[in-house]
Amino acid sequence: MISEYNLGATLLYADIWKYGLWYLIVSFIAVLILQDTYFYFIHRMFHHPRIFRWMHFGHHRSGEPTPWSSSAFDLPEAMVQALFFVGVSFIVPLHFVTLVAALITMTVWAVFTHLGFELFPSSSKSYWIGRWLIGSMHHSIHHRKYKVHYGLYFTFWDKLLGTEDPNYENETRTSEL
Repeated sequence: MISEYNLGATLLYADIWKYGLWYLIVSFIAVLILQDTYFYFIHRMFHHPRIFRWMHFGHHRSGEPTPWSSSAFDLPEAMVQALFFVGVSFIVPLHFVTLVAALITMTVWAVFTHLGFELFPSSSKSYWIGRWLIGSMHHSIHHRKYKVHYGLYFTFWDKLLGTEDPNYENETRTSEL
């Protein structure tokens, strides 16, 4: 990708003032939304019975999620996930800081959602942020049930496409008792 950058083929840029500071924030949010969309659909595809064993089983091998399982990927899955960052650099103008911030956010978020316990109080579910962001308990249900909760950061696609567990609220309250 560096040679593509040098040739001007990507939309990566180094001059922070090229689009202004406001664009760093806007592009960061846009990348997270695009990545969540990409991740939802490929993650759901990875769970298809014909490809699950060779594409995504390594991630679910540990059963209950742990911070270590947040980095457990089969090679084909890792390659498909990495394609997002390569692809997005050809479609969205991104400063290198934004790209690095998105990679760090993805890594920290993955560890956070694989903790196996919720960091935030159950009352956070009453606020919009708690209903729309994926937390550890949300992802733990995915590791137990496999056919629900495919998102990375947001619950939007799960809610829209009917893959959010209808008992999510009840299971969350029960596991916190």
